[in-house]
Parts: sequence; C-alpha cells; structure tokens
Amino acid sequence: MKRAWKIYRLLAAQNLKRLMEYKADFLTGAVSFLIDQAIGIAFIFIIFTQIPQLSGFTFEQIVFIYGFSQIPKGLDHLLADNLWCVGYFIVKKGDFDKYLTRPINPLFHVIAETFQVDAAGELVVGIGLIIYSSAGAGLYITPLSITLTVLVIPFAALIYTSIKITTSAFAFWIKSSGFIIQMIYGMNEFSKYPTTIYSLPVRILVTYMIPFALTGYYPVIFILTGNSPITSIGTVVLVSILFFVLSLFIWHKGINAYESAGS
Repeated sequence: MKRAWKIYRLLAAQNLKRLMEYKADFLTGAVSFLIDQAIGIAFIFIIFTQIPQLSGFTFEQIVFIYGFSQIPKGLDHLLADNLWCVGYFIVKKGDFDKYLTRPINPLFHVIAETFQVDAAGELVVGIGLIIYSSAGAGLYITPLSITLTVLVIPFAALIYTSIKITTSAFAFWIKSSGFIIQMIYGMNEFSKYPTTIYSLPVRILVTYMIPFALTGYYPVIFILTGNSPITSIGTVVLVSILFFVLSLFIWHKGINAYESAGS
C-alpha cells in the first residue's frame, strides 16, 4: 500500500511538471473549450429570442441545466481522461504492459497517470452559468436540497467515468476502441437540455441505456422543484454504482483477454 501511494505521488508530480512544460497547450485547450461553450450558450439564446419557454422551461432554467451538466463532465475530464488513450493507442501498441508490471492497480494507474487541467474550463463555465442563472431559475433552495445536489455530483461524474472505462476496455478485444468511446461519449450533449424536448426513443436511450441524462437534467429537476428526491437523486446514485460495478467487470475481463499485441 505504501509503495502504491509512493507511485501515485510520483505520477502526480509528473503531471504537474508536464503542465508547467506545456502551458501553451493548456491555454489553447482552455480557449477552444470556452469558444465551444460560448457557441452552445448563443444557440440557447437564439432559441429563446423566438419562444418564451422550451418544453415548459425558462431561459434561466435551461442555462442552469446546461451549466450544471458541465460540472460532472469536468470532474471526469480532469481525473479520468487518460482512458481515451487506452482506447485509441495504448492497447493497440502493446504499451499496456507497463501497467501490469507495477505494484498498483492497472485501472487506478491509468487514471492517475494524467490529469487534464484544461478541464478547469468546464468547471469554471459550469459554475459561472449556475451563478448567472440561479437568480431567475426559481430554485428550490433549502439546506437539504443544496446538500443532496452537491453530494450527487461525484456520482454523476462516475457515470461518465464508468462509460469511458467500459468503452476503453473494448480495446482489449478489438485493439482500438477510440471510435466507440467517441461515438458513445458524444451523446453527453443530451445531458445539457431537458429530456422532455426529445422523442421517446431518445429519452429511453439517454436515461436508461447510456444515462447521460442522469448527469444533468435529473439532479437539476430536484433543485428546481424540490419534488421526488428519491427519483431525481437516488436514481443517479444507484445507476452510477451499478454502471461502475459493470464497468469494472468488463475491464477485468478485458485485461484477462489482453495479449500485448503491438502493430
């Protein structure tokens, strides 16, 4: 355990050094993200110049959902973004061997190896949009609602991470699963808006099959209305734990199938 912790501290130090060496990359990534988010907010603003409400939600409420959805996504981006590398090239090149030769859990090693500090952009934008929209969103603010909403954020982030663990693990069988991660992860765009604006098949997909809706819309519904905390918050917690357990099972099955195949 002490040796594993020593390795973790070494990885953290390497991450910090890498950040200092590549400041330009960090700034470029942060600026690109801010531009992308500005376009998304501008799109919402244009919609509301034509209509007073969207599926019963005001402009401020939509912005609040949009902002909240960025926080769990940002946490996952910050802590677990190296899983993309597993899916795209680490397994394909046979470089996963190094994670199997050190006295530390391979999954933990992969995740701890790289911190994407440009995820700060997502977190800052998310918090900023929440602050901006909260006054006009008609929030149900009580000590309980605030506590539950804050506590549910790590579980919402765990949904993102679990999906990335699962899709990156497919590389152990097919050598490269980056396209699968990209395809599935791209559906997180649905988390930025109320599920009520989508067709029934889409609502089923993003709520029960690839549950990105649980990372944004469902937690926000509770703090907007104060109704059904078990449905809004409890479902997020339960699903995140189930998805995480499933992702670990698939990951370990994948490691057993790993053949150190370079190309």
